[in-house]
Amino acid sequence: MKMIKPAESSVTLSPLIANRWSPRSFDAAAEISDTDIAAILEAGRWSPSTNNQQPWRFIVAKRGDSHFENLTKHFAGFNAAWAPSASALVLVAAVTTNDDGSARPFALYDAGLASAFMTIEANHRGIAVHPIAGYDREQVKAEYSLPDNYLQTAILVLGTQAPAESLEDTVLVEREKAPRVRLPLSEIVIVGLPAA
Repeated sequence: MKMIKPAESSVTLSPLIANRWSPRSFDAAAEISDTDIAAILEAGRWSPSTNNQQPWRFIVAKRGDSHFENLTKHFAGFNAAWAPSASALVLVAAVTTNDDGSARPFALYDAGLASAFMTIEANHRGIAVHPIAGYDREQVKAEYSLPDNYLQTAILVLGTQAPAESLEDTVLVEREKAPRVRLPLSEIVIVGLPAA
């Protein structure tokens, strides 16, 4: 059964945001359709970017294909235990320089927006997403011959949420069931906090 952990916010949020969280327990038998993957990638493609530079680049892998095996073999720590049960993976990289070699200082921000848009579209389609950073970037870079100016930001792990108890490690089960926690607005808004 899908676990719902809505955000405790000071005002009502869109359910796509309020109910978004990053599960680790995925149904290893569930598949993701090519249509859903295309829609998720389109959401990333249509996210905003600085001067419309569109610096995001994606490596897409579905369970069962060689790219999925290539990426999962480089997962580290706990990620190696749970993430291979996902249905698909999207590695997000940011192109950090222009053709003339000059820096794109907002490329990471733009790639983050693309990831956020893809996450929201996936959640809209009932697909859970858990972004991970725990993997061997150098091995992935070498395997896919990624240029030096392609900075990997994260891998989006996508799939159908499974019960927490399907995770084999008790620490992971506890993390799965733990409440969602965020700092209050008073700690993150430097100036201009609206009245409650």
